Amino acid sequence: EDMNILKWGEKSTADLMSRYVSKEMGYEVPKEGWRICLAHEFKEKRKPFQAKDVSLSNVLEHVGLGIRYLKWWYKKTQVEKKAPFIDMFRAQPLRQIYGAPLGGIGGGTITRGWRGEFCRWQLNPGMYHYKTVTANQFTVCLRRGGQTVYQQVLSVERPPTLQGWNWGYCGEYAFYHALYPRAWTVYHLPGQNVTLTCRQVSPVIPHDYQDSSLPVAVFVWDIENKNDYALDVSIMFTMVNGSGHKDDKSGGHWNEPFHLEKEGEAVSGVLLHHCTTVNPYTLCIAAREQPDREVSHQTAFSPKGTCSSLWSDLITDGRLDSPTGSSPPTPKGEKVGAALAVGCSVPAQSRNTLEFCLAWDMPKITFGSREREHIRRYTRYFGTKGDASPSLSHYALTHYKQWEKDFVRSALFNELYFVADGGTVWTELSEDADVSGGVRSENGGLPAQPAVVKEYGRFAYLEGQEYRMYNTYDVHFYASFALIMLWPKLALSVQYDIAGSVVQQDPTERLHLMSGRYSPVKSKNVVPHDIGDPDDEPWQRVNAYLIHDTADWKDLNLKFVLQVYRDVHLTQDNQYLRDMWPVCQAVMESELKFDLDGDGLIENSGYADQTYDGWTVTGPSAYCGGLWLASLCVMCKMARLVESEESYQRYRDLLDRGSAAFDKLLWNGKYYNYDSSGRDLSNSVMSDQCAGHWFLRASGLGDGEYQAFPKEKIQTALKSIFDLNVMSFAGGQMGAVNGMRPEGVPDRSSVQSDEVWIGVVYGLAATMIHEGMWEEGMRSAEGCYRTVWERLGMAFQTPEAYCEKGIYRSLAYMRPLSVWAMQLALNTSQKSQTPSAETGDIDTART
Repeated sequence: EDMNILKWGEKSTADLMSRYVSKEMGYEVPKEGWRICLAHEFKEKRKPFQAKDVSLSNVLEHVGLGIRYLKWWYKKTQVEKKAPFIDMFRAQPLRQIYGAPLGGIGGGTITRGWRGEFCRWQLNPGMYHYKTVTANQFTVCLRRGGQTVYQQVLSVERPPTLQGWNWGYCGEYAFYHALYPRAWTVYHLPGQNVTLTCRQVSPVIPHDYQDSSLPVAVFVWDIENKNDYALDVSIMFTMVNGSGHKDDKSGGHWNEPFHLEKEGEAVSGVLLHHCTTVNPYTLCIAAREQPDREVSHQTAFSPKGTCSSLWSDLITDGRLDSPTGSSPPTPKGEKVGAALAVGCSVPAQSRNTLEFCLAWDMPKITFGSREREHIRRYTRYFGTKGDASPSLSHYALTHYKQWEKDFVRSALFNELYFVADGGTVWTELSEDADVSGGVRSENGGLPAQPAVVKEYGRFAYLEGQEYRMYNTYDVHFYASFALIMLWPKLALSVQYDIAGSVVQQDPTERLHLMSGRYSPVKSKNVVPHDIGDPDDEPWQRVNAYLIHDTADWKDLNLKFVLQVYRDVHLTQDNQYLRDMWPVCQAVMESELKFDLDGDGLIENSGYADQTYDGWTVTGPSAYCGGLWLASLCVMCKMARLVESEESYQRYRDLLDRGSAAFDKLLWNGKYYNYDSSGRDLSNSVMSDQCAGHWFLRASGLGDGEYQAFPKEKIQTALKSIFDLNVMSFAGGQMGAVNGMRPEGVPDRSSVQSDEVWIGVVYGLAATMIHEGMWEEGMRSAEGCYRTVWERLGMAFQTPEAYCEKGIYRSLAYMRPLSVWAMQLALNTSQKSQTPSAETGDIDTART
């Protein structure tokens, strides 16, 4: 998604680096990636979309929804004292500070900003805490001839606390470079002729299901001494016991030093035990012991006041006092920190390296309801006792070089951060778990514990850090390309969880805020919107989304069917196909009730689908109608694979009749109309109108017997979308707007129609590439990349949407992971062998 694949960044990277005054470019920093000077300031500031931004016409149309939401919001926040799954009144403000998150997948994440601050925390599953902890820093000490000549906190900040430390590093002498899951910060020390390169490494490794689960990150410091004399260099790593949350002062937290030696390798450090009642954990700062390296520590310091004693301890001799024994538990109201220093000698005109690790161990987790205890995936290898931090840090420090070799196998994108930092949980399947929904395979259901789920665990990620619902399925439809291409077993695990919930029902009546009607939480043979809220009990209670009754949606079932076959195509997993075939049949039968005219084409009434739930639709529509035809097409293909000729003929007949009706009702000679109602806005140009065809192409279909849409019409529609939604919007510089009028002005009939959805644009770009429109696809996607990462300062928090001016919506969102669909399209457009989801052989030669 960034420059390593699309080469978009040469001019604009110069803009982000314009304030960098040094010529030093660091040690082995790659050319590809996202790069920014630490002194850079983003000029454009935006505000989050909130209730007050709804237009008057939309307010009048949805006044009932507004009143019901306000009542629900008040009860949730003021009575139950919980956070709403979507908070329209307290959206996160834009902080243009974030860098690559630390940690593997599913064990929690800690995000460092591109200026070096530790500023976004997700240790409790799915619940984010946005707090910069000032004392969490790296400090450098240079000594010559036994005397300290330079000591500096490597931070551009000048905080009001810790005044005994030397703050205010000049950001014009440093830059940050991210190519997830690694990041580099290069510091040229003014007047010292020394350059430091800090390389941050997290274990996010394609097709690896062990190390990728580890809650660790390694910091490798390369020190270049360009003087004609030797220097002694120490790096000090300070960390507070906690995350800046109020429970940091709850009392009872304590620290202890440790030393672990095994297999001929030794690590030392400090354990920071965070002893909360719910989800206790241990932080660990550690360093590798090597010849000619001196590791020292300070078990405890108070991160308030001037904290000058710790600073003096380091400046005296480049090392810390290293007391033995544990610190006493903190009294209520007090915080405690720990420090670790590593020193080495760097000869004249030479280089040396120091290695640190940050690990965190929260093996057992409970969600908001506190009903069940879940075991994180990494505990399969490091145990559930909560004593794994020394072993985790030892393993990370002795294996990170192998991880870096594995990264070379596949070009990773910065957008991939969300797989780890999407509130992600990856848990073991408990022995008593039943994912079948209670309907056994002999009765048309699923195995109670499918082999892939039992072996690889359960996986869930949020729709967005602000839209707090796990595995939101209409959005996962777009994002799932990242999983199926890089961790296919996790993609299949998600599908088994969804399939199990399809056959389940929850007849509990609840108020749906849009309609004001009471209806069941979950109907049978309908794909759920999501698998639950982390503040409740995911997997046990699905459909946290209560705006609409999801039984009325047309697209969720269709997206399940389309993903099933795409996954079969990429994995060649025949057991998965056999398990999913009856579920696909059931959901397709559920969809047929919407074929009101018997013409083989489903119709809409009211809100068409879950994805575009702000647009009113009447009759067959381009989006849902296209998904329906594509689903019939893949059902024909799967019927042949399972050797069911009767099923093939049934779906073939529906496809033939439906395709004819689709063309007759929606094709206008240049593109497919938004819907067939004939109302004033029914001929708007929808950027996502070819979504069904996109999935056919991604699944190796779309031609010959398995064609749902005429090729010439798809290409004509894509050209119309490029001319209108892309090039006629914002000068062609911001991607594709969702809805455009044929006269070349955005459709402003709804909250969503004049937004740009980054993940949808990447899917559109993939469709264009599949159809040979390589330049158009790249131009469309480039507009989104430049807007998000270079203009708006939204690195590592790509939102769901932005408008041409003023506002954005839902920071750190799942859908932009669809950039991986572009990679798949680039591979297949070369007529190369389909990339194998088992081996991970992704041809990046052209890209």
